Amino acid sequence: MSRQRDLVHPRDEIMRAMERIYRYRMTTTSGGNLSIRDEVGDLWITPARVDKGSLRREDIVHVRADGTVDGPHPPSSELPFHRAIYEARPDARGIVHAHPVALVAFSICQRTPDTRLLPQARQICGAAGFAPYALPGSKALGANIAQTFAAGSDCVVLENHGVVTAGSNLQEAFERFETLEFTAKTIIKASLLGEVRYLDDEQAGRRPEASPSADSPAPSFQPGPATSREKELRRQLCEFVRRSYQQRLMISTEGAFSARLDEDSFLITPHRVDRNILDPDAIVLVHKGATEAGKTPSSAVRNHEAIYQGHPKIHSIVNAYPVNATAFSATATTLDPRTIPESYIFLRDVRRIPYGIPQGDGRELAGLTSLRDPVLIFENDGVQVCGSSVLDAFDRLEVLESTAEAMINGFALNKGTIHRMPDAVISELNQAFGLD
Repeated sequence: MSRQRDLVHPRDEIMRAMERIYRYRMTTTSGGNLSIRDEVGDLWITPARVDKGSLRREDIVHVRADGTVDGPHPPSSELPFHRAIYEARPDARGIVHAHPVALVAFSICQRTPDTRLLPQARQICGAAGFAPYALPGSKALGANIAQTFAAGSDCVVLENHGVVTAGSNLQEAFERFETLEFTAKTIIKASLLGEVRYLDDEQAGRRPEASPSADSPAPSFQPGPATSREKELRRQLCEFVRRSYQQRLMISTEGAFSARLDEDSFLITPHRVDRNILDPDAIVLVHKGATEAGKTPSSAVRNHEAIYQGHPKIHSIVNAYPVNATAFSATATTLDPRTIPESYIFLRDVRRIPYGIPQGDGRELAGLTSLRDPVLIFENDGVQVCGSSVLDAFDRLEVLESTAEAMINGFALNKGTIHRMPDAVISELNQAFGLD
């Protein structure tokens, strides 16, 4: 199969990436810079002293390999370290530098986030490196950063400064940047709950049995014309995946959403496709264990298939990594919905699943799943939420994250203790809403 050509101009790619970074408050108006090294060795980089919140494509600066500059503004003052990284890492074609608050917190504590918090974080980011402080814009800073990248790091925390990530293209550098910031946020939240639990090296590097594999590809089929129901479910999945991304319940690299089509078929999000730009055609149809030809489903596909087979009333499943709920997955602290009436009504009792079960073939997980208690927390692997529809699953996911955040804030406010509703209140809720 021929490789898809990248036809997006570096100006547009940089502008769009910076728009996302700024929109989600991962940098400030004056902070951060992005670059791309193109096929002839020229650099395209964000300008100096231009508002990152209103960047235009014509603002992007073209720095030729011979050093000449084309553009209405001077290039970023951090151009020296971009050049140094590209020189140290010939494989790098895109760089992201910014000052997201969680990673800055690590930088001012002279620490790096341990990406063994989640297997996806380790697989996407690797082990984060650390570069000692030097004057911003200086050759010394460039040398410090380039040395850390040359040693094999793809993500580097800068002492008292921020973070730099690199990739084979700007999208990969952005995914590493976003994933590392998510990891840092989750560690900070989890530390408010208790001791943070990390995976060992073997666990962090393990791929789920359900992951797509070139050595043992799943059987495929060519589907016929899509029914109106299939088209509607594809639209709904795309809409709620984008909402999940916008609500920060997912990030670009993590999260799966599916919907039952009939007793033998379901639709699921694809493997490693940016959740912010998903379209209906990217959604993968699965029928009797075979996947739609030419597409790779999420690595959660076998779990979802086993759950649909065992639970006819479940019509939608979402795996997600919202920061606050994921913080509970990395500690021994219980996420207890018996703190807020709405939370208990929507979530019931949230159960914790030991690490390793979701990485299996799906059968054991299906036996632990039910619509009566629709939320499971996976140790060091986010959450699973089931529903009677796509909307129902998404609604529960939002309630779950709001509950988790309220609990963490309550622990911080009240020195580790919060008030849970007594059994009499739970009995009253069960009777009033028919929950028994």
